Amino acid sequence: MKRSKWRAHLDGGACDPHLRSWLTEPDSLTARCQRACADFRVRLLSFGKGRALADESAGGEAGLGLAWVREVVLECDGRPVIFAHTTLATVAPGRLSRWMAGLGNRSLGSLLFSYPGFRRGTIEFLRLDARHPLYRRAAALGPVGASLWARRSLHRLGRQQVLVTEVFLPAIGDCR
Repeated sequence: MKRSKWRAHLDGGACDPHLRSWLTEPDSLTARCQRACADFRVRLLSFGKGRALADESAGGEAGLGLAWVREVVLECDGRPVIFAHTTLATVAPGRLSRWMAGLGNRSLGSLLFSYPGFRRGTIEFLRLDARHPLYRRAAALGPVGASLWARRSLHRLGRQQVLVTEVFLPAIGDCR
């Protein structure tokens, strides 16, 4: 896989206004999903040590070393709406490593936006297609189109930093 071209700005006509509002949401997507649906759930798909993807830069590892990798799906009213992929470099153990290991089916976003020590970096955007591994993982959750929009941002806590990538699935259009 070639390095993807994540961008710090979303082009004006890149997507419909409703999806744009989700992509550019400055606060917690978990909190927004909870407001948008009657039954919200986080379902843990996987957590463990693995390699960061080639276009990830969590901890400067850029796919070179092991990272903690966590994947979940956010579901509104029983339908998958967001696939989330998180990487945390293993080179600097700390509080964040312990917290991630104990999250299970709870939202990482609820931690990131409630703990005062976190600092969020710039949100970046990318339209994924079947060549990207995160598109393929998200597509395994149900029918998708030829491309999916994703966003990512780096969250720092002390010496640790976690890269959170969120891939928006078609059912997000039903969440208001």
